[in-house]
Amino acid sequence: MAELYEENFKTVSKYVHATSRGHEVIQTALGMQLLPQDYAFPYYRDDAMLLSIGMKPYDLMLQLLAKKDDPFSGGRTYYSHPSLNDIDKPKIPHQSSATGMQAIPATGVALGLHYRESLTDEQRVAIDSNSNSSSSSDSIVVCSLGDASVTEGEIAEAFQMAALKQLPILYLVQDNGWDISANAAETRAQNAAEYAAGFHGIEAISIDGTDFEESYNTLNAVIEKIRTERRPFLVHAKVPLLNHHTSGVRMEFYRDDLEEARSRDPYPRMRQLLLDNGFSEQDVDDYDAFAKAESKKALEQAMTMPDPEPSDLFTHDFAPTPITEEKGERSPEGAEKVVMVDCALFAIEELMKKHPECLLYGQDVGGRLGGVFREAATLAQKFGDNRVFNTPIQEAFIVGSTVGMSAAGLKPIVEVQFADYIWPGLNQLFTEVSRSCYLSNGKWPVSMILRVPIGAYGSGGPYHSSSMESVVSNIRGLKIAYPSNGADLKGLMKAAYYDPNPVVIFEHKGLYWSKVKGTKGATSVEPSEDYVLPFGKAWVLQEIWKKQEEETLSIITYGMGVHWAMNATEELGLQDRVEVVDLRTLHPLDYETVFASVKKCGKCLVVTEEPSENSFSRALQGRIQEECFRYLDAPVMVIGSENMPAIPLNSVLEETMIPSTEKVKTKIKEILFY
Repeated sequence: MAELYEENFKTVSKYVHATSRGHEVIQTALGMQLLPQDYAFPYYRDDAMLLSIGMKPYDLMLQLLAKKDDPFSGGRTYYSHPSLNDIDKPKIPHQSSATGMQAIPATGVALGLHYRESLTDEQRVAIDSNSNSSSSSDSIVVCSLGDASVTEGEIAEAFQMAALKQLPILYLVQDNGWDISANAAETRAQNAAEYAAGFHGIEAISIDGTDFEESYNTLNAVIEKIRTERRPFLVHAKVPLLNHHTSGVRMEFYRDDLEEARSRDPYPRMRQLLLDNGFSEQDVDDYDAFAKAESKKALEQAMTMPDPEPSDLFTHDFAPTPITEEKGERSPEGAEKVVMVDCALFAIEELMKKHPECLLYGQDVGGRLGGVFREAATLAQKFGDNRVFNTPIQEAFIVGSTVGMSAAGLKPIVEVQFADYIWPGLNQLFTEVSRSCYLSNGKWPVSMILRVPIGAYGSGGPYHSSSMESVVSNIRGLKIAYPSNGADLKGLMKAAYYDPNPVVIFEHKGLYWSKVKGTKGATSVEPSEDYVLPFGKAWVLQEIWKKQEEETLSIITYGMGVHWAMNATEELGLQDRVEVVDLRTLHPLDYETVFASVKKCGKCLVVTEEPSENSFSRALQGRIQEECFRYLDAPVMVIGSENMPAIPLNSVLEETMIPSTEKVKTKIKEILFY
């Protein structure tokens, strides 16, 4: 296939591809031993592994040419970037091109298998009946990596968790000595096996990846141990790189070791092995001829297949959700009024009682503390340390492992401790979590909830107070909630759980206990257990009836901004002239309700806690201005925090930085009398 691609370079190089030349033996030795109940995370050079699990050259060539019938992604992603959920083959969740990033989702699957093994048969059957995934007690996970990717920090997070929890995973590292143009001597202080040896609990082995017998027998023994002993291994296989790094980065540009690499070509050794074991020269020549003919036929056929239609662009950004309307009792008679943090806590407790696939993990959420905001208090005691547990300080793992957990049929609820700490997890959130459904052509949506305590409260200072919803709202493929009260938080939490897509819930720390002046409105009568609130439904919580001669204003806001707006209008005595729209969710966003309110009122103010420059609020301002221009009597205005690099610790400086009821009052008067 690699030779055929070179012969047809002008045709096939429209899109980037890499091949397995030099790596074929170790990949084939592994692929032959994987079973349908296993999970595999190949990397972009693993086309030989894909062939060895039962894919055909034609399948790969449909992806090579980005055709509509590409079985992995429908023409959306590169060659040898598989995502597969066939009943007769190992399961391959989506993973990106970002080198090494697949290690965390892969380890997440292994963590999911580890948890499933603690359940009863009845619980496992219940989980499988509610998902498109299944496993057995001897399922394993394989994560394939190039040696250069092992220097990534996220590899360390994956290794740490595999070693800590003793997970059933094999990391296969194919060491060809190169990054792109940088070689191992320039970039690595040790090889992958030496590095993995530092993680106590991972057994690491180095082999010659060009020797089929050594590769097959070593992997056979390792896989058997993983299946029975349920512990992690790393196999470090030395191989040559005999083709270009990719079709666009040619080996002749920079390689100074090609002659030495070709001396280690595994193909002549494989041919001799066949001859030594009773095959004739004619047999092997016939196999060669067959492979070349089949590959040529496959490429010719793939070239005739149609490209995707323009309409195909707009499919599978999200999997359909069953929660499309508000249901259940929002304010049950006789129910107690509770603070916002308890509404979330009770929602998760109800979910965990009902669904064995529901887990909660993150930093300090375990039994000793139950979360730094007590948002997970008592849950570990009620549901056990295998369902509610602490992780290391690893935001990337916390976020990215949900890809694997979801693929294993589980529903993880995870959290980062403060919004300021989300940054190390953004790589996984953007690259793996948000794109999985779309780039797998709908096969692998990631069903997860990421809880993010956010906002300024009580002099939290520069590392515990930030708002950053603009960054997350620019990641397509996520649903985002930002509730202003406990009832909404519980209803959205339940909707998020039953949604098959990834959801980020921003929970304002200052609203958790309503200790901030003017936030009593965040407390709620606790909704019933069956209460759900669909995403994309804003709430006009202070509706007005416009009189023709009056100047009226629509305030569009969310989170803490709702309370500033409500308090400001009350103190000004303008409840009958100012409409307040609580967005509730930032994506999907209820533009219909927003535009209707603005058109009715004629003036609009967007209130946010974020610094407003280059932000979500500025984008919303522009969209309102564009859609409602004919109805406006003044420019759409925005009030947010001052545009400074961080929120200072000092309380005077903090108050100067962020909006307040007083500042919103001033802005309301400015725009009403514009």
